[in-house]
Amino acid sequence: MPFFSQKKETDPHHFPPPSLPLLALELRAPWEFGAVLPAWPVLQRAPKGDGHTVIVFPGLTAGDVTTSPLRRYLESRNYHTEGWGQGLNLGPRDGVLDAAKRQLQAAHEASGSKVSLVGWSLGGVYARELAKEMPERVRCVITLGTPFAGHHTSTNAWRLYQLASGRSIERETENYNLPEAPPVPTTSIYSRSDGVVAWRGSVQAPAAHNPHTENIEVVASHFGIGLNPSAWWAVADRLGQPQGPGAVWQPFQRPRVLGSQIMFPDPQR
Repeated sequence: MPFFSQKKETDPHHFPPPSLPLLALELRAPWEFGAVLPAWPVLQRAPKGDGHTVIVFPGLTAGDVTTSPLRRYLESRNYHTEGWGQGLNLGPRDGVLDAAKRQLQAAHEASGSKVSLVGWSLGGVYARELAKEMPERVRCVITLGTPFAGHHTSTNAWRLYQLASGRSIERETENYNLPEAPPVPTTSIYSRSDGVVAWRGSVQAPAAHNPHTENIEVVASHFGIGLNPSAWWAVADRLGQPQGPGAVWQPFQRPRVLGSQIMFPDPQR
């Protein structure tokens, strides 16, 4: 989660972490997943895919079990999905990123087409950095509640990160420019009611080198955003963008087909 670029306390992007009341609201995560069933008929009206491969990376201390529901949904929309296959995500320990690169290369070679990367929280950091290093193999990047635009203390989990990974955030981030967007279409899905990550830390600033960046707000918890029907719709919609000669990237449009469990706040409010 808190795998951030180093910033000073006076930096305007040094956001305070979510409040204790917001953190307490993380308990609603199971209800978000429970909303999938009544929302399923609407979710099945999301754009269908072209069968390309999607790799989904889990959040801090989580594994492929947590991303299985999202991957099953994407398979129902005609995608071939893969988990990251490295057990629990305990941070970028020795060999972790190299293994992720090998997986991306293998998926690209096996399918003969570019691979989309989806990452939940810390997993989104992996997805973004992989796309920066191997853009010729990546179709698009979608992140869910990923903190990339703020100081590491802008989350309520940075101590857990250091405990789980055994690494110092400050020393690690010297080799990364996390706020920089990858040079491929990149979408950040975030929630203002996230109780773990300050929502401003998940907002991608406009990138002159990559105009195909965007932010999509949903109503979700941090622990539930990867199980949330609104987030699932947004992921499927973004993966469904056409590729090839003549294809033009289009920013996200809130769907007109709305169920009570699929909601996107007005970005102009």
